[in-house]
Amino acid sequence: MTKLFELAKVLRSKNCGPFEITLDVLFDHSEDYHQVKNSKKISRETIALLYKIPVEKVIRIVFFDPALGFKITYIRDVSSGTIGDRDVYGAQQHAPLMKLDI
Repeated sequence: MTKLFELAKVLRSKNCGPFEITLDVLFDHSEDYHQVKNSKKISRETIALLYKIPVEKVIRIVFFDPALGFKITYIRDVSSGTIGDRDVYGAQQHAPLMKLDI
């Protein structure tokens, strides 16, 4: 199987306000994007398993064909910058998604 990071050109995470994290995945080639999109591996259930969060915390998955990319948004365990937050900018949260088998 191919890992997501082998197909994607950009795979990053960032804050989406103080209470949410957004994962962005962009592709160079239409074939790679459609392979991932059509695999049905990108789902709320898959993201919940990867990030060890309840499926209800995965609030949005949006595929955007013209940009050859998709965005996933989930609710943070603790708000950005509060006690217990280990990644104030949300910039290190893409790692679990990178190794997803497609």
